[in-house]
Amino acid sequence: MAVPVTAPAEPARRVSARHFVRLKLRVLGNNFRGQGWRIALFVVGMLGGLWFAAGGFFALAAPGLAGEPRYALLTAAFGGGLLVFGWLLLPLVFFGVDETLDPARFALLPLSRRTLVTGLFAAALVSVPVLATLVAVSGLVVTAGALGGWAAGLVAVVGVVAGLLLCVAAARAVTSAFATMLRSRRVRDLAAVLLAVVAALLGPLQIAVLAAVRQADWDRLTGVARVIGWTPFGAPWTAGIDVAEGRVWAGPVKLLITALTIGALLLWWSRSLESAMVGTVSAGPAREPRGPFARDGRAAAGGAVAQLFPRAVGWARRDRFGALVARECRYWWRDARRRANLITIAVVGIFVPVMVNLGGSRLATDGGQAFGEATADSSPVLVSLSMLFVGVLASVTLANQFGFDGSAYAANVVAGVPGRLELRARMTAFSLYVVPILGVVAVVLATLLGHPAWLGVMAGALLAAYGSGLAINGFVSVLGAYALPETSNPFAMNTGAGVAKSFLTLLSMVASAAAAVPTVVAAALLGDLWLWLALPVGLAYGLGAALLGSYLAGDVLDRRQPDLLAAVTPRR
Repeated sequence: MAVPVTAPAEPARRVSARHFVRLKLRVLGNNFRGQGWRIALFVVGMLGGLWFAAGGFFALAAPGLAGEPRYALLTAAFGGGLLVFGWLLLPLVFFGVDETLDPARFALLPLSRRTLVTGLFAAALVSVPVLATLVAVSGLVVTAGALGGWAAGLVAVVGVVAGLLLCVAAARAVTSAFATMLRSRRVRDLAAVLLAVVAALLGPLQIAVLAAVRQADWDRLTGVARVIGWTPFGAPWTAGIDVAEGRVWAGPVKLLITALTIGALLLWWSRSLESAMVGTVSAGPAREPRGPFARDGRAAAGGAVAQLFPRAVGWARRDRFGALVARECRYWWRDARRRANLITIAVVGIFVPVMVNLGGSRLATDGGQAFGEATADSSPVLVSLSMLFVGVLASVTLANQFGFDGSAYAANVVAGVPGRLELRARMTAFSLYVVPILGVVAVVLATLLGHPAWLGVMAGALLAAYGSGLAINGFVSVLGAYALPETSNPFAMNTGAGVAKSFLTLLSMVASAAAAVPTVVAAALLGDLWLWLALPVGLAYGLGAALLGSYLAGDVLDRRQPDLLAAVTPRR
């Protein structure tokens, strides 16, 4: 009997970092295939990133070209420290992190933790922000080379590369750790509040920095820069400067500090990454939600339909409109990503008008000595402008409202929900949260300014801007929707979505502000008469704009429901 001959099995190939890089490039290519708008956004984002990178390059190279070693140390320490801090903070607050390669998709593969971390880390380096950062910090190489020759330039090259690795490792480790901690709902709420406060503090920090620069003691700042240079925030960026100044021994020591920090961050990331891959673990039995949108016990006796309506929307009709409002109310109360937006509106909405009307510009010029005197500079026009910004900011959250639903939006498509009804219900549910917040903003600002008679002006401008924003964002959310990643990391963004989010936000805010400008013009022309007309006119203007927007955008939604569903459905 013949013995079948089998070919020898091929040895298993060892998975390395280059496989992850090739996989990411292939996924990127597949995502761009047939999506002209994605390619356009990617190109525009790359050009914008390189534009800012060129500015950073010349700013960091200027001290070396001018032969100023002291300013070279200051720019390297403070500029590099701010860069690392930005990589830590900005993904949490604004842009998120690129999750083209979602770690959870590798959970069932026989990959070691070390292979997974190194592969994902290498893939994370293939991105536009990394390229832009590399171009910007290359100016430090020019500075070190001009001040200390080729040896200092070579050390600066190693420091720049190490600093870039430090930035990426820090961003990945922190976002992964936060994603793990945010499985607890209480921690999610606390983190959302803290991140919103940090985002709101960026303005006063900038003002404080400008005031400090004008009154700077350069000798003291040089001492502070040397201290920062021995921390992970400044060590990689100042290594070449130290060699240029004759402290050759300091360069390798600072590079060693950077290497140890990168290793510690990757170790931290590997532990939180393994936990994230396991998935969300239930912490116990489900509990009945509390708060204004909890289920009313008395309504439970009314049947299964009544149980679907939270207490705060008990007034809603038991029809499709009421059901949509009730569903959206629950989503805004329970979804951590949506709830974080509400908290940001509350924090920034109070902070920005206070800074604008209570001396933000003078604080930057005199260090805050005239902070309490700035109320005299306020006027109904200035107040209306600041309220216009808050109202626009409140409504811009709906610029990608269908993206929150993702593939779940298919239920509305199958049910044939009319577009006008859909948008009106979403606007109503969102307004149940936002309008009380806007009322608090108006009352707080009127109290701080000491002008209670301006309360109507503030409320009218808020409502007019908010209603105009709802109308504009109705169109933006239908025509410019994009998918959000299905991942346990709430800070994750699909490739290109960060650019899309930035452009949609900018477009929405500019258009909404333009639509609400008539209220500011009325405040400037009508004088004291506007104090009486602002509230009713602003309310009618905002309500009319919202209804008109839902009517017109609803027709567009009816025609684009299948396309919208495809746009917000995450790709596997």
